[in-house]
This record gives sequence, structure tokens and C-alpha cells, in this order.
Amino acid sequence: MARRTEETGFSAFFRSDHYLAMVDDPANALPGSTDAWTTLAGLARETSRVRLGTLVSSATFRHPGVLAVQVAQVDEMSGGRVELGLGAGWFEAEHAAYAIPFPPLKERFDRLAEQLELITGMWSTPAGSTYDFSGQHYTVTDSPALPKPVQQPLPVVVGGAGKKRTPELAARYAADFNAGFCTPEDAGQRFARVRAACEAIGRDPGTIELSVAHLLVLGKDDDEVARRARAVGRDPEQIREQGFCGTPGEVVELLGRYREAGATRFYLQVLDLADLDHLDAFASLVTPQL
Repeated sequence: MARRTEETGFSAFFRSDHYLAMVDDPANALPGSTDAWTTLAGLARETSRVRLGTLVSSATFRHPGVLAVQVAQVDEMSGGRVELGLGAGWFEAEHAAYAIPFPPLKERFDRLAEQLELITGMWSTPAGSTYDFSGQHYTVTDSPALPKPVQQPLPVVVGGAGKKRTPELAARYAADFNAGFCTPEDAGQRFARVRAACEAIGRDPGTIELSVAHLLVLGKDDDEVARRARAVGRDPEQIREQGFCGTPGEVVELLGRYREAGATRFYLQVLDLADLDHLDAFASLVTPQL
């Protein structure tokens, strides 16, 4: 799928970062979820052009110093093509299934804020210097802050629906704010809050990408749309209400509504990784109209 993404002209291949399938019976969801950064390390060596990243990694999954090392290594392995999407975490069941602590929401956000400061601080520390950090949840002492990513700075993606802390974190740390799975109207409101947060700290709002993500179910006609929806266990009519779903003309029209709301980047969630023709269809039927 990553190779076909590259071959068909897309700019990036991003992974969701989860350890449990979101199905009725995860025990039968073979072969099971893969570790996103382990997979991206492999894909860094199997691709040559597309950017690679997560939408998004959970701050509950990895110690921030370890994550800083992992992401920097994948960036080097890819020749500088990596972006780190980082969020507070929300899927409690996967934490219970793999012995990962799942603190209350406020603490998760506090940890996310500290991780963003710590990780970007380590990456920006000059070679030959050391980095120190003292927070409520994490402490770093005399760290050589190595290895460094190839990119300086390495792009960070922050997303969510929060009205105060999320826009503030995005304005401070993010190259890309992702509005997630929402309507064009909701996306426009979230984008406005991020632009305001940028202005509040003296950052040019034009320096941050504003993105949306939605499930893609594309077909040349209604029958093919229904077939692709059923293949991923979804009702096509429900997806049409909120998702990049339909015939090429319908998908182009919906993308345009998000563009009018301020979106400058689109993430297309493809659930059937065996359906490579799906990418071919978007590249040949939709991309030329954009």
C-alpha cells in the first residue's frame, strides 16, 4: 500500500497508531495490530519519496525520550521524510489489553504537553550540548539528546477538538493542525481557534498547515461505492453523511467544501489495505479534478 501510494502520486503515507483493532471481536482480527513506528522504520527503507508519519501516536504509549530516539532514527532511515503526529490518547480498551496505564483526561493532556516540549527540546538541542527538563510527569537530566533527526525542525502534527489547550499546543509546536473526523463547519471553527492561538503568541497563522482526515470510500458508480463500503463493514449511506464517500464528482465536491473551510491538506483513511485499486481510482478519477 505504501509503495502504491508513492507510485500513484500521493505525497505521504501515514499510519494510525493503535494496538487493538476496533471491531466487535479483536481476538479474531488477525494478524493483529502492528507497532506504527516499527512499521514506519521498515517502510522508510522500502519507499523513496513519500513522507511517513502517524495520525496520531498516543502520548500514553511510549516514554518521550524513547519516542524522540525512535522518530529521529526513522527520519534518518528515510532520508528526512518523517512527521510525528502526537495526541493525548483515548482508546481505553487497548491500554487495558496491553498493560498500558490510562490516566484521567486532564493528566493525559498534561503529559502530552510535556512530551511535546521535551521531544522538540531534545531535537533542537545543539550537538555537543546537553538537555535538561523538569516537569510534573517527566524529568530529563544531562541528556546528550541524540540522535538528531535529519530535518530541523522535524514536523509535528497536533489535532483534536479541544477549544483551548489543543489550539494552544498546535500553535506552539505543530507544523500541521489536524481537525480530524468532523464536518466542514466544525473544521472551520477549529481552524479559526488555531489561527487565533497562533496570533496570540505572535506566530504567523499562515505557517501552519490546516488538515482534515476522513474515511475514503470511492467508486466509479454507486454499486462500486457500496461494494467498497461493505468490504470494510460500513453502511455507505452512513459514510456519505460524514466521510470522503461517493462517486468521483461527489468526493471532489466534498473536498471543496473542506477547502473553503480552510483545509490545506487532506488525509484519506483507507481501511482495506488489500484494495490497491482504490488508490489507483482516486489518482486517476479525483486527483486530476483538484
